[in-house]
Amino acid sequence: MANLINPQNIPASANYERVEFTADLCLKCNICTSACPVAPVTELFPGPKTVGPQAQRFRHPADHGDTSPDKSVDYCSGCGICTMVCPHGVKIMEINARARARLYDGKIPLRNRLLGRSELMGKFGHRLAPFVNLGAKIKPARIIAEKIIGIHRDAPLPTFRFQSFREWFARHKPKPTPPVRGKIAYFHACAGNYYETRVSQAAALVLAHNGFEIELPQQNCCGLPMQSNGEFDAALGYATRNLNWLAPYARAGIPIVGASTSCTLSLKSDYREILQLEHPDRDPVAADTYDLSEFLLLLHERGQLRTDFKALDFANTLLYHAPCQQKAHNMGQPALDLFDLIPGLKVRLSDAACCGIAGTYGFKVEKYDIAMDVGRPLFEQVRQFGTQQPVICDS
Repeated sequence: MANLINPQNIPASANYERVEFTADLCLKCNICTSACPVAPVTELFPGPKTVGPQAQRFRHPADHGDTSPDKSVDYCSGCGICTMVCPHGVKIMEINARARARLYDGKIPLRNRLLGRSELMGKFGHRLAPFVNLGAKIKPARIIAEKIIGIHRDAPLPTFRFQSFREWFARHKPKPTPPVRGKIAYFHACAGNYYETRVSQAAALVLAHNGFEIELPQQNCCGLPMQSNGEFDAALGYATRNLNWLAPYARAGIPIVGASTSCTLSLKSDYREILQLEHPDRDPVAADTYDLSEFLLLLHERGQLRTDFKALDFANTLLYHAPCQQKAHNMGQPALDLFDLIPGLKVRLSDAACCGIAGTYGFKVEKYDIAMDVGRPLFEQVRQFGTQQPVICDS
Protein backbone atom coordinates (compact mmCIF):
# COMPACT_ATOMS: atom_id res chain seq x y z
CA MET A 1 0.00 0.00 0.00
CA ALA A 2 1.42 3.37 -0.98
CA ASN A 3 2.18 5.98 1.63
CA LEU A 4 -1.05 7.91 2.18
CA ILE A 5 0.37 11.17 3.52
CA ASN A 6 3.80 11.42 1.94
CA PRO A 7 3.58 9.58 -1.42
CA GLN A 8 6.82 11.13 -2.66
CA ASN A 9 8.66 10.04 0.51
CA ILE A 10 10.12 13.52 1.06
CA PRO A 11 12.50 13.30 4.05
CA ALA A 12 10.69 14.63 7.11
CA SER A 13 13.87 16.33 8.31
CA ALA A 14 13.71 18.69 5.34
CA ASN A 15 10.81 20.49 7.01
CA TYR A 16 12.33 20.94 10.45
CA GLU A 17 15.14 22.98 11.93
CA ARG A 18 17.31 21.97 14.84
CA VAL A 19 15.20 22.46 17.96
CA GLU A 20 17.59 24.75 19.84
CA PHE A 21 17.95 27.11 16.87
CA THR A 22 14.22 27.84 16.81
CA ALA A 23 14.65 29.83 20.04
CA ASP A 24 15.93 32.69 17.89
CA LEU A 25 12.46 32.94 16.30
CA CYS A 26 10.87 33.86 19.65
CA LEU A 27 9.53 37.44 19.72
CA LYS A 28 8.39 37.22 23.38
CA CYS A 29 4.75 37.57 22.40
CA ASN A 30 3.73 35.36 25.36
CA ILE A 31 1.06 33.50 23.38
CA CYS A 32 2.60 30.26 24.62
CA THR A 33 2.37 31.38 28.25
CA SER A 34 -1.25 32.45 27.89
CA ALA A 35 -2.12 29.04 26.42
CA CYS A 36 -0.09 27.00 28.93
CA PRO A 37 -2.34 24.97 31.26
CA VAL A 38 0.33 24.67 33.99
CA ALA A 39 1.55 28.25 34.51
CA PRO A 40 -1.84 29.64 35.70
CA VAL A 41 -2.19 27.07 38.49
CA THR A 42 1.28 27.16 40.10
CA GLU A 43 4.02 29.68 40.78
CA LEU A 44 6.59 26.90 40.47
CA PHE A 45 6.42 27.12 36.68
CA PRO A 46 6.98 30.64 35.28
CA GLY A 47 5.76 29.66 31.83
CA PRO A 48 7.04 27.95 28.68
CA LYS A 49 8.60 31.09 27.20
CA THR A 50 10.67 31.79 30.29
CA VAL A 51 12.11 28.29 30.76
CA GLY A 52 12.19 27.60 27.02
CA PRO A 53 13.40 30.05 24.36
CA GLN A 54 14.24 32.84 26.81
CA ALA A 55 16.41 30.60 29.00
CA GLN A 56 17.86 28.93 25.90
CA ARG A 57 19.68 32.16 25.02
CA PHE A 58 21.72 31.80 28.22
CA ARG A 59 22.69 28.18 27.73
CA HIS A 60 26.27 27.56 26.73
CA PRO A 61 26.87 26.05 23.27
CA ALA A 62 29.51 23.73 24.71
CA ASP A 63 26.69 21.96 26.55
CA HIS A 64 24.80 21.60 23.25
CA GLY A 65 22.27 24.14 24.42
CA ASP A 66 20.63 21.69 26.77
CA THR A 67 21.55 22.92 30.27
CA SER A 68 18.90 24.60 32.35
CA PRO A 69 19.40 27.53 34.75
CA ASP A 70 16.94 26.27 37.36
CA LYS A 71 14.57 23.44 38.31
CA SER A 72 11.43 25.20 37.14
CA VAL A 73 11.72 23.47 33.77
CA ASP A 74 10.88 20.18 35.50
CA TYR A 75 7.37 21.50 36.14
CA CYS A 76 6.67 21.66 32.41
CA SER A 77 4.18 18.84 31.79
CA GLY A 78 5.31 18.33 28.20
CA CYS A 79 1.77 18.72 26.85
CA GLY A 80 3.08 20.51 23.76
CA ILE A 81 0.37 23.18 23.64
CA CYS A 82 3.03 25.92 23.64
CA THR A 83 4.61 24.55 20.46
CA MET A 84 1.19 24.18 18.83
CA VAL A 85 0.15 27.78 19.42
CA CYS A 86 3.47 29.50 18.65
CA PRO A 87 2.94 31.61 15.51
CA HIS A 88 6.68 31.73 14.77
CA GLY A 89 7.53 28.04 14.83
CA VAL A 90 9.50 27.92 18.08
CA LYS A 91 9.79 24.34 19.33
CA ILE A 92 9.13 25.36 22.92
CA MET A 93 8.06 22.05 24.45
CA GLU A 94 10.94 20.28 22.71
CA ILE A 95 13.44 22.83 24.06
CA ASN A 96 12.06 22.28 27.57
CA ALA A 97 12.22 18.49 27.24
CA ARG A 98 15.87 18.59 26.23
CA ALA A 99 16.65 20.99 29.08
CA ARG A 100 15.07 18.58 31.55
CA ALA A 101 17.50 15.85 30.53
CA ARG A 102 20.47 18.07 31.33
CA LEU A 103 18.78 19.14 34.57
CA TYR A 104 19.02 15.57 35.87
CA ASP A 105 22.41 15.03 34.21
CA GLY A 106 22.06 11.26 34.44
CA LYS A 107 21.15 11.25 38.15
CA ILE A 108 17.62 9.94 37.77
CA PRO A 109 15.61 9.34 40.98
CA LEU A 110 14.34 5.78 41.57
CA ARG A 111 10.74 6.98 41.26
CA ASN A 112 11.42 8.40 37.80
CA ARG A 113 13.20 5.23 36.69
CA LEU A 114 10.22 3.13 37.75
CA LEU A 115 7.68 5.39 36.06
CA GLY A 116 9.81 5.39 32.93
CA ARG A 117 9.67 1.61 32.61
CA SER A 118 6.02 0.92 31.92
CA GLU A 119 6.93 -1.98 29.65
CA LEU A 120 9.07 -3.68 32.27
CA MET A 121 6.38 -3.25 34.93
CA GLY A 122 3.77 -4.55 32.51
CA LYS A 123 5.87 -7.56 31.53
CA PHE A 124 6.17 -8.77 35.13
CA GLY A 125 3.06 -7.21 36.65
CA HIS A 126 0.49 -8.65 34.25
CA ARG A 127 1.33 -12.19 35.37
CA LEU A 128 0.22 -11.23 38.87
CA ALA A 129 -2.52 -8.87 37.71
CA PRO A 130 -5.21 -9.71 40.34
CA PHE A 131 -2.76 -9.24 43.23
CA VAL A 132 -1.03 -6.14 41.80
CA ASN A 133 -4.35 -4.45 41.01
CA LEU A 134 -5.63 -5.24 44.51
CA GLY A 135 -2.44 -3.93 46.09
CA ALA A 136 -2.83 -0.63 44.22
CA LYS A 137 -6.16 -0.12 46.03
CA ILE A 138 -4.86 -0.72 49.56
CA LYS A 139 -4.56 2.71 51.12
CA PRO A 140 -1.81 1.95 53.68
CA ALA A 141 0.34 0.45 50.92
CA ARG A 142 -0.19 3.52 48.75
CA ILE A 143 0.77 5.81 51.65
CA ILE A 144 3.99 3.85 52.20
CA ALA A 145 4.76 4.01 48.47
CA GLU A 146 4.19 7.76 48.54
CA LYS A 147 6.60 8.23 51.45
CA ILE A 148 9.32 5.96 50.07
CA ILE A 149 9.07 6.35 46.29
CA GLY A 150 7.15 9.60 45.77
CA ILE A 151 4.11 8.34 43.83
CA HIS A 152 1.01 10.13 45.13
CA ARG A 153 -1.34 7.96 47.16
CA ASP A 154 -4.42 9.11 45.20
CA ALA A 155 -2.99 8.96 41.68
CA PRO A 156 -5.00 6.43 39.62
CA LEU A 157 -2.55 3.69 38.64
CA PRO A 158 -3.05 1.71 35.42
CA THR A 159 -4.86 -1.62 35.65
CA PHE A 160 -2.86 -4.70 34.65
CA ARG A 161 -4.49 -7.31 32.39
CA PHE A 162 -3.62 -10.94 33.00
CA GLN A 163 -3.64 -11.79 29.29
CA SER A 164 -1.45 -9.53 27.17
CA PHE A 165 -2.63 -8.34 23.77
CA ARG A 166 0.09 -10.34 22.00
CA GLU A 167 -1.13 -13.48 23.78
CA TRP A 168 -4.70 -12.74 22.73
CA PHE A 169 -3.58 -12.03 19.16
CA ALA A 170 -1.71 -15.35 18.92
CA ARG A 171 -4.98 -17.18 19.64
CA HIS A 172 -7.55 -14.88 18.06
CA LYS A 173 -5.82 -13.15 15.16
CA PRO A 174 -8.70 -11.67 13.13
CA LYS A 175 -8.86 -12.62 9.47
CA PRO A 176 -9.16 -9.74 6.98
CA THR A 177 -12.58 -9.25 5.43
CA PRO A 178 -12.47 -9.38 1.62
CA PRO A 179 -11.39 -7.57 -0.42
CA VAL A 180 -7.94 -7.84 1.19
CA ARG A 181 -6.15 -4.49 0.79
CA GLY A 182 -2.72 -5.36 2.14
CA LYS A 183 -0.87 -5.58 5.41
CA ILE A 184 -0.73 -3.39 8.49
CA ALA A 185 2.08 -3.29 11.05
CA TYR A 186 0.33 -2.66 14.37
CA PHE A 187 2.33 -0.82 17.04
CA HIS A 188 0.44 -1.71 20.21
CA ALA A 189 2.82 0.02 22.67
CA CYS A 190 3.13 -0.84 26.37
CA ALA A 191 -0.36 0.25 27.36
CA GLY A 192 -1.97 -1.60 24.49
CA ASN A 193 -0.15 -4.81 25.35
CA TYR A 194 -0.40 -4.95 29.13
CA TYR A 195 -2.97 -2.44 30.38
CA GLU A 196 -5.50 -1.21 27.80
CA THR A 197 -5.60 -4.49 25.90
CA ARG A 198 -9.22 -4.02 24.81
CA VAL A 199 -8.18 -0.96 22.83
CA SER A 200 -5.66 -3.02 20.87
CA GLN A 201 -8.16 -5.84 20.38
CA ALA A 202 -10.76 -3.41 19.04
CA ALA A 203 -8.19 -1.77 16.75
CA ALA A 204 -7.18 -5.16 15.34
CA LEU A 205 -10.80 -6.12 14.69
CA VAL A 206 -11.57 -2.82 12.95
CA LEU A 207 -8.47 -2.99 10.75
CA ALA A 208 -9.20 -6.60 9.80
CA HIS A 209 -12.82 -5.70 9.05
CA ASN A 210 -11.49 -3.14 6.59
CA GLY A 211 -9.51 -5.75 4.70
CA PHE A 212 -6.06 -5.60 6.28
CA GLU A 213 -3.89 -8.48 7.37
CA ILE A 214 -2.36 -7.45 10.69
CA GLU A 215 1.23 -8.14 11.61
CA LEU A 216 2.76 -7.49 15.02
CA PRO A 217 6.33 -6.27 14.59
CA GLN A 218 8.81 -6.96 17.32
CA GLN A 219 8.78 -3.81 19.44
CA ASN A 220 9.54 -2.36 22.83
CA CYS A 221 8.39 0.75 24.70
CA CYS A 222 8.44 3.84 22.47
CA GLY A 223 10.76 5.45 25.05
CA LEU A 224 8.51 8.41 25.86
CA PRO A 225 8.16 7.60 29.60
CA MET A 226 11.96 7.54 29.95
CA GLN A 227 12.34 10.65 27.81
CA SER A 228 9.77 12.50 29.94
CA ASN A 229 11.68 11.57 33.08
CA GLY A 230 15.03 12.80 31.75
CA GLU A 231 16.51 9.39 30.84
CA PHE A 232 17.58 10.21 27.30
CA ASP A 233 20.26 7.51 27.06
CA ALA A 234 17.78 4.76 27.89
CA ALA A 235 15.13 6.29 25.61
CA LEU A 236 17.61 6.40 22.73
CA GLY A 237 18.29 2.69 23.11
CA TYR A 238 14.59 1.85 22.98
CA ALA A 239 14.03 4.18 20.04
CA THR A 240 16.90 2.65 18.07
CA ARG A 241 15.56 -0.85 18.53
CA ASN A 242 12.07 0.21 17.43
CA LEU A 243 13.44 1.80 14.27
CA ASN A 244 15.46 -1.33 13.50
CA TRP A 245 12.35 -3.49 13.86
CA LEU A 246 9.95 -1.16 12.02
CA ALA A 247 12.22 -0.15 9.14
CA PRO A 248 11.53 -3.25 7.00
CA TYR A 249 7.80 -2.46 7.08
CA ALA A 250 8.36 1.15 6.08
CA ARG A 251 10.64 0.09 3.24
CA ALA A 252 8.01 -2.37 2.01
CA GLY A 253 5.31 0.33 2.05
CA ILE A 254 3.38 -1.36 4.87
CA PRO A 255 1.69 1.30 7.03
CA ILE A 256 2.61 1.37 10.72
CA VAL A 257 -0.55 2.05 12.71
CA GLY A 258 -0.97 2.58 16.45
CA ALA A 259 -3.86 3.42 18.77
CA SER A 260 -1.72 5.23 21.35
CA THR A 261 -1.37 8.83 20.18
CA SER A 262 1.64 9.51 22.43
CA CYS A 263 3.54 6.50 21.12
CA THR A 264 2.85 7.18 17.45
CA LEU A 265 3.89 10.79 18.08
CA SER A 266 7.22 9.50 19.36
CA LEU A 267 7.74 7.60 16.12
CA LYS A 268 6.60 10.57 14.03
CA SER A 269 8.53 13.40 15.66
CA ASP A 270 10.04 12.86 19.14
CA TYR A 271 12.82 10.62 17.88
CA ARG A 272 13.87 13.41 15.56
CA GLU A 273 13.14 16.60 17.47
CA ILE A 274 13.66 15.70 21.13
CA LEU A 275 15.95 12.68 21.19
CA GLN A 276 17.63 13.91 17.98
CA LEU A 277 18.38 10.31 17.13
CA GLU A 278 20.54 9.84 14.06
CA HIS A 279 19.28 6.72 12.31
CA PRO A 280 19.03 5.99 8.57
CA ASP A 281 15.42 4.79 8.90
CA ARG A 282 14.17 7.46 11.29
CA ASP A 283 12.43 9.59 8.67
CA PRO A 284 11.01 6.74 6.53
CA VAL A 285 9.45 5.19 9.64
CA ALA A 286 8.06 8.58 10.71
CA ALA A 287 6.52 9.15 7.29
CA ASP A 288 4.88 5.71 7.31
CA THR A 289 3.38 5.95 10.85
CA TYR A 290 -0.29 6.74 11.44
CA ASP A 291 -2.58 7.20 14.39
CA LEU A 292 -5.51 4.77 14.15
CA SER A 293 -8.20 7.45 13.69
CA GLU A 294 -5.99 9.28 11.22
CA PHE A 295 -5.54 6.12 9.17
CA LEU A 296 -9.24 5.22 9.18
CA LEU A 297 -10.25 8.71 8.10
CA LEU A 298 -7.73 8.62 5.25
CA LEU A 299 -9.32 5.34 4.15
CA HIS A 300 -12.74 7.00 4.22
CA GLU A 301 -11.49 9.89 2.10
CA ARG A 302 -10.26 7.34 -0.45
CA GLY A 303 -13.62 5.58 -0.40
CA GLN A 304 -12.11 2.44 1.17
CA LEU A 305 -13.54 2.53 4.71
CA ARG A 306 -16.33 0.07 5.37
CA THR A 307 -19.22 2.08 6.81
CA ASP A 308 -21.60 -0.77 7.60
CA PHE A 309 -22.24 0.69 11.05
CA LYS A 310 -25.26 -0.34 13.10
CA ALA A 311 -27.44 2.56 14.19
CA LEU A 312 -27.18 3.34 17.90
CA ASP A 313 -30.29 3.74 20.02
CA PHE A 314 -28.71 6.24 22.36
CA ALA A 315 -30.40 9.54 23.16
CA ASN A 316 -27.63 11.22 25.15
CA THR A 317 -24.73 13.27 23.81
CA LEU A 318 -21.30 11.96 24.76
CA LEU A 319 -18.31 14.09 25.66
CA TYR A 320 -15.13 13.65 23.58
CA HIS A 321 -11.79 14.89 24.88
CA ALA A 322 -8.78 15.02 22.59
CA PRO A 323 -5.59 14.54 24.64
CA CYS A 324 -2.65 16.88 24.19
CA GLN A 325 -0.51 14.26 22.46
CA GLN A 326 -3.25 13.74 19.88
CA LYS A 327 -3.40 17.46 19.15
CA ALA A 328 0.38 17.57 18.74
CA HIS A 329 0.10 15.35 15.65
CA ASN A 330 -1.22 18.41 13.78
CA MET A 331 -3.73 16.20 11.98
CA GLY A 332 -6.91 17.82 13.25
CA GLN A 333 -9.33 15.60 15.15
CA PRO A 334 -10.15 12.72 12.81
CA ALA A 335 -12.08 10.86 15.51
CA LEU A 336 -14.84 13.49 15.34
CA ASP A 337 -15.25 12.94 11.60
CA LEU A 338 -15.43 9.18 12.17
CA PHE A 339 -18.09 9.63 14.86
CA ASP A 340 -20.23 11.49 12.32
CA LEU A 341 -20.37 8.31 10.23
CA ILE A 342 -22.07 6.32 13.02
CA PRO A 343 -25.89 6.71 12.94
CA GLY A 344 -27.35 7.75 16.27
CA LEU A 345 -24.06 8.81 17.85
CA LYS A 346 -24.02 12.38 19.13
CA VAL A 347 -20.73 13.75 20.40
CA ARG A 348 -19.66 17.10 21.81
CA LEU A 349 -16.04 18.21 21.82
CA SER A 350 -14.61 19.07 25.22
CA ASP A 351 -13.26 22.62 25.41
CA ALA A 352 -10.76 21.76 28.18
CA ALA A 353 -7.12 22.24 27.21
CA CYS A 354 -5.59 19.37 29.18
CA CYS A 355 -6.56 16.51 31.50
CA GLY A 356 -3.51 17.20 33.68
CA ILE A 357 -2.09 13.68 33.91
CA ALA A 358 0.50 14.27 31.14
CA GLY A 359 1.86 10.73 31.07
CA THR A 360 3.69 10.18 34.36
CA TYR A 361 3.54 13.84 35.48
CA GLY A 362 0.37 13.52 37.55
CA PHE A 363 1.61 10.44 39.45
CA LYS A 364 4.39 12.38 41.17
CA VAL A 365 3.66 13.56 44.68
CA GLU A 366 5.03 17.08 44.10
CA LYS A 367 2.97 17.50 40.92
CA TYR A 368 -0.27 15.70 41.71
CA ASP A 369 -2.10 18.80 42.98
CA ILE A 370 -0.88 20.78 39.96
CA ALA A 371 -2.20 18.06 37.66
CA MET A 372 -5.57 18.09 39.41
CA ASP A 373 -5.82 21.86 39.06
CA VAL A 374 -4.91 21.65 35.37
CA GLY A 375 -7.56 18.98 34.77
CA ARG A 376 -10.31 20.65 36.80
CA PRO A 377 -12.09 22.27 33.79
CA LEU A 378 -12.38 18.83 32.18
CA PHE A 379 -13.56 17.22 35.41
CA GLU A 380 -16.29 19.84 35.72
CA GLN A 381 -17.46 19.17 32.17
CA VAL A 382 -17.62 15.45 32.89
CA ARG A 383 -19.76 16.16 35.96
CA GLN A 384 -22.09 18.34 33.88
CA PHE A 385 -22.59 15.50 31.43
CA GLY A 386 -23.14 13.06 34.28
CA THR A 387 -20.50 10.84 35.83
CA GLN A 388 -22.41 7.72 34.68
CA GLN A 389 -21.99 8.75 31.05
CA PRO A 390 -18.95 7.34 29.21
CA VAL A 391 -16.37 9.89 28.07
CA ILE A 392 -14.68 9.23 24.72
CA CYS A 393 -10.97 9.84 24.50
CA ASP A 394 -8.09 8.76 22.27
CA SER A 395 -5.73 6.34 23.93
